[in-house]
Amino acid sequence: MATDPLSVTFAALADPTRRAILARLADGPATVKELSEPFAMSGPAVSKHLRVLEKAGLITRGREAQWRPCSLEATPLREVAEWAEGYRRFWDASYQRLDRYLKTLQDKENPDEHEQ
Repeated sequence: MATDPLSVTFAALADPTRRAILARLADGPATVKELSEPFAMSGPAVSKHLRVLEKAGLITRGREAQWRPCSLEATPLREVAEWAEGYRRFWDASYQRLDRYLKTLQDKENPDEHEQ
């Protein structure tokens, strides 16, 4: 079982349901019931996903009267972004190749536009 924070964050993000929950929480706090609505799964199953996200530090749960709203904690996501930034040059090069290829295709389809 991974114990370093980045591995714990990646493990939490590996599940599409958890990523969808984080996307929902990016719009603001929500209750477990609100977070459960888009999924065809039981409340305990959603709570299990929330526990994983909470353990990874990606969400916090507050307390307001009878309910415990969940909120996004984005700090671990910043660490993921910083880690991925080290690989930016690879996708930048890919985008540049794609741009050149698309320009070549466009030039072939519209040769008159280039002669101006």
